[in-house]
Amino acid sequence: MQALIWIGAAMTLGGIAGLIYCVLRTLKARKSGLDEAAMRAELQQVVTINMAALGLSALGLGLVVAGILLD
Repeated sequence: MQALIWIGAAMTLGGIAGLIYCVLRTLKARKSGLDEAAMRAELQQVVTINMAALGLSALGLGLVVAGILLD
């Protein structure tokens, strides 16, 4: 079950990296001074990536917990 824990940890770290990417992309969009329509389009894309990263992180944490319980 060690492999399950390591795979889950890697997935969790990938999700956290995705969340950091979303924060940085949002800050860049705010500083660029886009008009309202362009900002809305950019943030809609970021929300999609954000939800995927959050889901990946949650699945990874679930795998870690399952690996610990089964070990």
